[in-house]
Amino acid sequence: MNDLNRLIDRLALDTAIKEEDIPEIDLYMDQVIQLFDAKYGTTIRSDEDKVLTKTMINNYAKGKLFVPIKNKKYSKQHIMLINLIYHLKGSLSISDVKETLSPLKEKMASDEFTLNNFYQYFISLQQNNKQVFLKEIQDLDKLTKELEAEEELQKLLLISSLVNMSNLYRRAAELLVDELAPKEKEKK
Repeated sequence: MNDLNRLIDRLALDTAIKEEDIPEIDLYMDQVIQLFDAKYGTTIRSDEDKVLTKTMINNYAKGKLFVPIKNKKYSKQHIMLINLIYHLKGSLSISDVKETLSPLKEKMASDEFTLNNFYQYFISLQQNNKQVFLKEIQDLDKLTKELEAEEELQKLLLISSLVNMSNLYRRAAELLVDELAPKEKEKK
């Protein structure tokens, strides 16, 4: 259980950019990167990995994953969208991320929709997912220990199970993206 607690601590599950963490003033790209580094820096695997780079942000802009920026500054809505992209791209291709965000961008064009409410739901779901994950990983750890295998084999089983679950969740997300795709193509 000590190994599991250490693993859970290293996951930094409470890490999130909440709406109140985003300044009310527009930020330059370097400031956006600093915000993401400050919040997610503990979640990267190695020092060579980057949370967010100028190239990533520029590619998101070129790919029209978020609304155009003004005067080289990123608004609160831009930062919320970049955060959504950051989380989605961990499991989905950039084209799937673009497809997923397409209905959201359309809704943002209307005066009836505010991204803030959607973003609050997103953060709330993240917190709920954390609780579900903690229960699942504790149950998996318990199951692997019941097998009375060597510690290394227990870890291998735990890794295999986590990868399998990750693949199942990713595949389910991809199927939902595919359901969005025909609707988006019909509009064009």
